[in-house]
Amino acid sequence: MGTVVTETRPSIETARRALVARLAAAGIEEAALDARMLIGAALGLDLTGLVAQANRQVTADEAERLERIVQRRLAGEPVARILGIREFWGLPFHLSQATLVPRPDTETVVERALEIYRERPASMPPPRIVDIGVGSGAILLALLHEIPGAFGVGTDLNLDALRTAKRNAAALGLSDRAAFVACSYVDALAGSFDLIVSNPPYIRSADIATLSREVREHDPHLALDGGRDGFDAYRALIPQAAARLVPGGALIVEAGQDQAGEIETLMRAAALWIERPPKADLAGIPRAVSARKMPP
Repeated sequence: MGTVVTETRPSIETARRALVARLAAAGIEEAALDARMLIGAALGLDLTGLVAQANRQVTADEAERLERIVQRRLAGEPVARILGIREFWGLPFHLSQATLVPRPDTETVVERALEIYRERPASMPPPRIVDIGVGSGAILLALLHEIPGAFGVGTDLNLDALRTAKRNAAALGLSDRAAFVACSYVDALAGSFDLIVSNPPYIRSADIATLSREVREHDPHLALDGGRDGFDAYRALIPQAAARLVPGGALIVEAGQDQAGEIETLMRAAALWIERPPKADLAGIPRAVSARKMPP
C-alpha cells in the first residue's frame, strides 16, 4: 500500500519571515516593511489581520498570488507600484504610470504652505490654490484636506495623471473643491491665486540614468527630467506663477539637493520676496523653497 504525502504549507508568520530574508538577500533596504505589505496585499489582510492570523497556514492560492507580486518586487518594481496606492500626509493616493510615487520629502511643501496659510488673518476668505504638475494630486489634496473651504486647481500635461488626481479627489471626498486642467504650467488659468505649489521635474537629464532602478524604470521621465542643469521647469513656472499670485500670495516649490539657492535667485528675478529660509526635509536637505508676491 502506498504512502500518502500531505503537503505542509507554512504559516503566515513563517512565510513573512522567509520573505524578509529573501528580500534582504536581494539587497532591498526595507525588507521587513516590504514583506509585510506584500503578504498583506496577497492575503487581503491589514496589519491587525496578519497578527491575528499569524499561525494559520497560507493557502495554495495565496502562495501563488504572493509569489507573483514578490517576483515583481525582486525585479525592481516599487511596492507602491505593485499595490497601486501610496500613503502621503496620512491619506491614501491611487497611482498610475503617469504619476510619481509621492515621497515623504514632498510633505515639506505641504508643511510650508500650511505655515504661510496660518499666518493669514482669520477674517480672510479661504485660499485659492494651484498645484502645477499635479500628478496624483498628493500636494493639492493634502492642502484641501487641511484647509476648510479652500478651492484648488491642479494642472498637468498628462491626461492620465489628471484622471488619477480626479479619482483621488473623489475618494477623499474633495471633488467639490478641486478642479483639474490639462495645460502647461498655468497657461490655461485665469484669475489670481493665494497659494501656488509645485513639485516640478528637477533631475538633470544626464543624472536620470544614475537614479535607483525603482525610480528610473518606474517613475515617469516627464516628471523627473529637469533639463541639462535641472532648472528648466523652474525657469518656466516661477515667472508664470508670480503673474498669477495675488499681492501677498505665496509660491512654494520642491527643490532637489543643492538647488535651493538658484531657485531663490529665479524667484527674486520674478519680483518675489524671499521672507524665510527653505524648509529642510528630515535629512536636512533644503526642500521647500517659498517666496511671496509683494503689493505694488
